[in-house]
Amino acid sequence: MATKPMSDPKSTAPSKAFYGPDDIAETNYARDIADPGEFPFTRGIHPEMYRKRTWTMRQFAGFGSAENTNERFKYLLGQGQTGLSTAFDLPTLMGRDSDDPLSLGEVGKCGVAVSSLDDMRRLFDGIALDQVSTSMTINAPAAILLAFYIAVAEEKGVGPDQLRGTLQNDIFKEFHAQNEYVFPPRPSVKLVTDTIEYGTNEMPLWNTVSISGYHIREAGASAAQELAFTLADGMSYVEHAIERGLDVDEFSKRLSFFFDVHNDFFEEIAKIRAARRIWAKVMRDKYGAKLERNWWMRCHAQTAGVTLTEQQPTNNVVRVAYQALAGVLAGVQSLHTNSMDETLALPTENAVRLALRTQQVIACETNITEVADPLGGSWFIENKTNEMEAEANAIFREIDELGGVIGAIEQGYFRRSIADSAIKQSLAFDSGEAEVVGVNKYVEEDYERIDILKIDESVEKQQVARLTQMKRDRDAKRHKESLDALRQGADDDKNVMPFLIEAAKANATVGEMMEVMANVFGRYDGGPEW
Repeated sequence: MATKPMSDPKSTAPSKAFYGPDDIAETNYARDIADPGEFPFTRGIHPEMYRKRTWTMRQFAGFGSAENTNERFKYLLGQGQTGLSTAFDLPTLMGRDSDDPLSLGEVGKCGVAVSSLDDMRRLFDGIALDQVSTSMTINAPAAILLAFYIAVAEEKGVGPDQLRGTLQNDIFKEFHAQNEYVFPPRPSVKLVTDTIEYGTNEMPLWNTVSISGYHIREAGASAAQELAFTLADGMSYVEHAIERGLDVDEFSKRLSFFFDVHNDFFEEIAKIRAARRIWAKVMRDKYGAKLERNWWMRCHAQTAGVTLTEQQPTNNVVRVAYQALAGVLAGVQSLHTNSMDETLALPTENAVRLALRTQQVIACETNITEVADPLGGSWFIENKTNEMEAEANAIFREIDELGGVIGAIEQGYFRRSIADSAIKQSLAFDSGEAEVVGVNKYVEEDYERIDILKIDESVEKQQVARLTQMKRDRDAKRHKESLDALRQGADDDKNVMPFLIEAAKANATVGEMMEVMANVFGRYDGGPEW
């Protein structure tokens, strides 16, 4: 991606030189726009938006050992960050322990290595879990990492009902784009529903699913595809939870969303405005949610990693600033700004501080937080919002015709659609239609190089040695009994969260718990060829 960043081709640009009243002639203010804080929340979910409280500022952090990441967490909190956001390494994301042969060479490289309760304990050492909001970006083994977090909090005297944060836990987008799945789609969604049910009953402040368009967009989807695929996934989770017997007004208030913010400034703002409108309508009119809060689409956004360039990397600071500004003008509840060096390696301390300062400058110096939805009423913005909604609705119909989200996954629809879009973007870049400053426009052969963060190979050795010692020292009887109970619970189609929490406390590892469930659910081979 460093040499060929994703950039929207000019075909997505406005088709007209200017817009006027005729372009929104069919738009009804009360029905389609309304005031901020009013249904359908096109202009934001709160009447005053950031006048009373700015968005949560998060910086993704995770590398090397739990101690390394704990140090970065504390640094960011000290710099004014208001929420923690945890990145896990590839073995953890794939549900494998650090000592698994397939983990060799990847431990701690793209995130923090967490294989056991002891790792989670070290990760949050000295951090008051009842006072911080924690996000964890993990999917296939998400329920296990949540179990670790609950167990660590309990050791600190903090109950599940006091914990605030978000578990990504969006397995659908793994089948669409990121490919970090383990189990087949149907049992995978069962696990997501287990966490929704557990969170509804035990964790009233915790978002048990963050429905993610980010990775879909990073894989090459268009803005409209990101919007539609993300909301379709969200609707499917709602339907599975209702089928479980859960009250929509009880669980839906803890669902959240996660969007990418790319370079097409106004399109990105319109996308998020359209997402709020669509979600409000389906939650009220399709699923029958009665509480206004449950019509809100609360979302986190992150600037577009796939637009960052290795060439002239300081240009990335500018890209990130404009993308962050679009996210704020769109009315997001939480924001992550990428560091300028992330296309090369994990972010350095200086780069991550600058990325955080970017958000703080927007919040403290631009004065745009004084007005809710300052772009509302723009003929162009409202027209673009309407277009995004219409495109999403057309995609929803295609998904429905394939039997819903799971049916579309099984037929390769999402992957095929994303691949087609990615090819169009690549061709636009190759032809010069999509211009990227420093790469195919204003190119410099001798551009500046920057220092990058490297993970020492000793991290893997220390992690494996510690994990080996933990396995040797744990209570073998309790460990075996906890895994036997998990196997039986999964086989009996019970909610596995209580079994996972007990197994975590018995020092069962991520890989061991995943293997037990794989023996019941099976492993996914990647689906149809397309």
